[in-house]
Amino acid sequence: MNFQSPISEYMTKQVITVSPADNLVHVKEIFDKYSIHHLPVVDMRMIKGIISKSDLLHFLRGFTGVEDDSLLDEARLRNYQAMDIMTTKMAKVDSTDRINVALEVFKINRFHALPVVDGGELVGILTTHDIISALVTEDPVKAIF
Repeated sequence: MNFQSPISEYMTKQVITVSPADNLVHVKEIFDKYSIHHLPVVDMRMIKGIISKSDLLHFLRGFTGVEDDSLLDEARLRNYQAMDIMTTKMAKVDSTDRINVALEVFKINRFHALPVVDGGELVGILTTHDIISALVTEDPVKAIF
C-alpha cells in the first residue's frame, strides 16, 4: 500500500445512505439487507451524521435492557428517526487526502468508518474493512511502503 496514495483509491464510492427523517425500521432493513456496519446520514448530498450498527443495537437495548422484545423493538424503530441516534461529531476526510491521514485517524480514534467529502458533499466512505481488503489483495512485489 502506498501511504501517499489518495483516499479515493481505497474508498467505497457507491455509498448507501439514509436521510435524517428516515425511520429506524428503514435503517435496520438496510443494515440487514446489505450486511454493512456504517450508514451515512445525508441531506441533499451533505453529510449530517453517521449511524453504526452498534448505535442501532445500543438504541434498542438501551430502553429496557431486555434483549428479545420484538414488539417493543418494532414500535421503537417505527417511532424514531435516523437523526435521533446518528453521531454528528465525526471525523471526515477529503477524497484527495493521503491514505496515511485516514490511517492516523483510525489509529488515534475508535472510528471504523470515515465519511469522505469534497466541499462538504459525501463522495464515499472509507472503512477499516476497505483498508484490510486493500492490504489482503495487494501484490506484495508491487507494494510501496
